[in-house]
Amino acid sequence: MSQAMRMIETYPTRVDAPDLEALTVCVEECMVCGQACAACADACLAEDDVTALRACVRKCLDCADLCQSATALLSRHTGDNGAVTRALLEACRKACQQCAEECERHATAHAHCAACANACRRCEDACTALIPLLG
Repeated sequence: MSQAMRMIETYPTRVDAPDLEALTVCVEECMVCGQACAACADACLAEDDVTALRACVRKCLDCADLCQSATALLSRHTGDNGAVTRALLEACRKACQQCAEECERHATAHAHCAACANACRRCEDACTALIPLLG
């Protein structure tokens, strides 16, 4: 059992989510993607030709911020904030898509971009799966 699922299960009241598995997967993928994007941006800054990676750094940082926000929002379960959660997940999904596309352009030259693109695609899929379940 994942740490995210353990935390969800320890909640004092039943978490009202239509699919706890999809929720858990999305939390986990957002956490992983946020870390991957932050690390990829930093690695891009260490490359010799930083100028060629400027768009990659920006997209990675934007994606990292949205993933971290989505992780936090999905981890809170008091009150109903479905419209905001859906909007944030849609923004996160789009940021993951754009970041993956940018990192894929550099994936053969930079292993960190290949790893980041993979994390972004997984997070994009998790957000896509959860959004329609939020009602």
